Amino acid sequence: MVSLFRPWDHVWHKGIALSLPHVGEENFWGGPTYVHGKSYVQLDNNGTQHHREFTRLETSDRVAAIAHDLDWITESGTKCFTEHRAITARVLSPEAWMLTFETTLHNVSGHDIAIGSPTTKGRENAGYGGLFWRGPRSFTDGRLVTTNGSGSGNEMRGGRHEWMGFAGRHDHDDAASLVVMVDDAGNPCHPPQWFARSEEFACLNPAPFFSEELTVADGQTIRFRYGVGIADADADAAPELANSVRSELTDAALPSSA
Repeated sequence: MVSLFRPWDHVWHKGIALSLPHVGEENFWGGPTYVHGKSYVQLDNNGTQHHREFTRLETSDRVAAIAHDLDWITESGTKCFTEHRAITARVLSPEAWMLTFETTLHNVSGHDIAIGSPTTKGRENAGYGGLFWRGPRSFTDGRLVTTNGSGSGNEMRGGRHEWMGFAGRHDHDDAASLVVMVDDAGNPCHPPQWFARSEEFACLNPAPFFSEELTVADGQTIRFRYGVGIADADADAAPELANSVRSELTDAALPSSA
């Protein structure tokens, strides 16, 4: 297991999830909302990403894929986004597999929506929001790695990178696992700033709204694609795993030949 579901310290962390804490004045993460000067406050703004219907559910050799449509509904009952989300898992090698996460968000609110983070609301170096991975307890104090070096969360947080990896160890058998998240070159704000922690707990998040809000106009559609590689490996394997994930992302984005 390389993720943690509903940990006691942040029960809204759910393994790996698309989580947005500041969607206009709404919260699509769960829990309290950062209010500058008051820290975190529980407001009546916890929206729901509501599954509507599956549009794909299939498996083939070494690949499993699902896709579904969702509605983003505020706590007061207003629909602000419709979403089409596709998730694919594929085997890369005997030691590694890959998760592909693709989302298309369409603003149906009737007004422009600014998506941001606690940092865009005034909290320094806390720009989380987007595809967010929370690692197991045993990964605490693990090692973050990029093309520019490695270090702790406090050292690496806020930097811009095409990919970032987290190397951690498991209890009981002392095995090592590596998680590498790759931002697609076509994503808004690529390469993104990264929100990452290792000291308090393990997490990775390519955060397109880290220090600047992204405004989605009424009727506008935005798209994000990510590849996540998971391997029985340590930090030294991160560049090779990132290259494999990037190659699969690129191939999947190419139009099929006639």
